[in-house]
Amino acid sequence: MTGRPPPELKELVEMTDRETTGGAAHVGAPRTALVFPGQGAQKSGMGQAWRDTESWALVAEISDHTGVDVEELLLKADDETLRRTDLAQIAVFTTEVLAHREAAAAGLLGEVVACAGHSLGEYTALYAAGAVPLADTARLVAARGRAMRACAERSPGTMAAVVRLGPETVEALVARVQEDGGQVWVANVNAPGAIVLSGTAEAVDRLAELAVESEGKVIRLAVGGAFHSPLMAAAADELREALAAVRFAPEHLPVVANVDARPYASGERWRDLELNQLTSPVRWEESVRTLAGELGCTRFVELGPGRQLTGMIRRIADGALTVPVESAAALAKLTTPEP
Repeated sequence: MTGRPPPELKELVEMTDRETTGGAAHVGAPRTALVFPGQGAQKSGMGQAWRDTESWALVAEISDHTGVDVEELLLKADDETLRRTDLAQIAVFTTEVLAHREAAAAGLLGEVVACAGHSLGEYTALYAAGAVPLADTARLVAARGRAMRACAERSPGTMAAVVRLGPETVEALVARVQEDGGQVWVANVNAPGAIVLSGTAEAVDRLAELAVESEGKVIRLAVGGAFHSPLMAAAADELREALAAVRFAPEHLPVVANVDARPYASGERWRDLELNQLTSPVRWEESVRTLAGELGCTRFVELGPGRQLTGMIRRIADGALTVPVESAAALAKLTTPEP
């Protein structure tokens, strides 16, 4: 698929996500946002969920564009292999593309008015919105993963989730550690009470000690670097060349950007936005509020492994219909009428 998003079905779409809405049906054509998860959603054997679909042929195409045996990665790679940043990003991106293609073919997408993705998922969102063709998106994802992995090896760091503390308290603790020379930053603001830090191991450990004093807790995440922080500056330098080689569509469906939670419907800003994304926090909570408020989205279709974003959206956008599509089986359940 190149240039424009896939054509929408003319008929009204009536979809029900019984697992997340308690059986309540939303009739008609609600304004839909497509959302895509990021790195961390990967798991061994994740490709099995899509292996028997027509879209599986795209796996070979993505392999050609990335120089990676993606089928091997999706079907046989163990969890340790999938912890490698560059491979994890290709794996998650590919399953998101498969989920998007199959959901579109099944008529699930409905009246799509905007897209958004969490970190890596923003690249799939750009593809789904018609901003970048598949070949270029796959090459960008591969280049991004390589750059981030290399940068993390040169500037080691970690990430950690903060629980039981509000954003003001977390910011104050970050400032205290920084005043003492520590390198730690807020990396993700995902939902109310869901904040992720990024920085050196020493600085994160120091903040964890301070968090306990405030009756909070810091939990280390199994990631390969201090992503979405200034420690990723070298990765931005390496990604710049890959972005320069890509032509973004002059017009596309709006995509809400991680760095400022604003919608963009033309390609002129995306190179700078993606470079900034590497060293800036992911403002996911604000992004969902933009989708639900300014853009009027009442239905959120999460395309890709896991249900990370579905859980966040339910905490942010009260009353929104959430439709997670993590496998062909889940898609079949959503699109098969009950007897």
